[in-house]
Amino acid sequence: MVRSWPPWLAWPFKLLVWGVGIYAGLCLLAFLAQRRLMYFPDHEGEPEALQRAVRVGLVPWQDGKGDLLGWRRAVRRSLPRVLVLHGNAGDALGRVDYLPVLEAAGFEGVLLEYPGYGPRVGVPSETALVADARRALRRLKEESDAPVILLGESLGSGVAVQVAAAEPGSVAGLLLPVPFARMTEVAAWHYPYLPMKVLLRDRWDSLEAIRGYPGPVAILVAGRDEVVGPGQGRRLAQGCPGPVRLWETPRAAHNGLSLAPGQPPWSEALGFLRRQAGMGH
Repeated sequence: MVRSWPPWLAWPFKLLVWGVGIYAGLCLLAFLAQRRLMYFPDHEGEPEALQRAVRVGLVPWQDGKGDLLGWRRAVRRSLPRVLVLHGNAGDALGRVDYLPVLEAAGFEGVLLEYPGYGPRVGVPSETALVADARRALRRLKEESDAPVILLGESLGSGVAVQVAAAEPGSVAGLLLPVPFARMTEVAAWHYPYLPMKVLLRDRWDSLEAIRGYPGPVAILVAGRDEVVGPGQGRRLAQGCPGPVRLWETPRAAHNGLSLAPGQPPWSEALGFLRRQAGMGH
């Protein structure tokens, strides 16, 4: 004899089943779409990118095989280099405003373009971005023995920290504007109703990776950071085993740090790294 559920119990059970099914569907959707939620590249052909570069005084930066790595000034000087690792949106040419800031402090800025961004082919992922940045670092070291600092903006901070931890002897310092400590924590902050710490494939654990880098680290925090939150940069600073300084701009949003050449916090942060790395003043 088959017993049926009492009406007062059947409806709550059905609602529970429906709720679990909907939640599982949301989790599956988040898992499948997570890289689309994490990486927002701008795409364009290489001829179009080259035209943009020429308009802002840049030329292609290529590897030994002639493949595009990124962009730099046409006239190069014998200066310490800063490899710029941009955030998750846009492309490298959109970060050209970093170059006057770096040049005012006596550095040559080089913009790395990620796989799958701008004119470059590929699919963005944690593994792909870190591997490409390491290749770019090796290219810079092949060109000259001048010191190299990594500037990692937002998502690029995760790239920079992992590269520095993997090749600490090749990285003179880290400059990290609006960084995060752990991407899983940032994702959980934005999606508190989903188990992002379980779902996330590209985990970007900078707090763990930074333990492998003993060199100097300069961190710039935006006090009103709505993307990663200001606490992430503070936590990362606490985890640095080497010399570290933090500058916080209380009223700045995530994309609101001023890029004024020769002005703090950039001038102070670059000066700190220069001194700590033994490059003089």
